[in-house]
Amino acid sequence: MKQLLASLALTLAIVPVWAATQTVMLAIPGMTCSTCPIIVKKALSKIEGVSKVEVTFETRDAAVTFDDAKTSVQKLTKATAEVGFPSSVKR
Repeated sequence: MKQLLASLALTLAIVPVWAATQTVMLAIPGMTCSTCPIIVKKALSKIEGVSKVEVTFETRDAAVTFDDAKTSVQKLTKATAEVGFPSSVKR
């Protein structure tokens, strides 16, 4: 039994963790007023796995921190588009 537990512990220790927290910057050129960032932030914040959203009207972008095991950049851009603000990854 001890050998089995030791083997299991070793296996879990060497298996890579695939999920990671990522931050992506989205360009949202369609924001035209000071209310737009509120709408965008609310839409992004509702997505499971999103832990932080900072939307800046002046630069027309959003920094989104998320768990890539729970969501994706495609889901983030879809969420902004669904509320009327198409976005893309800012490079």
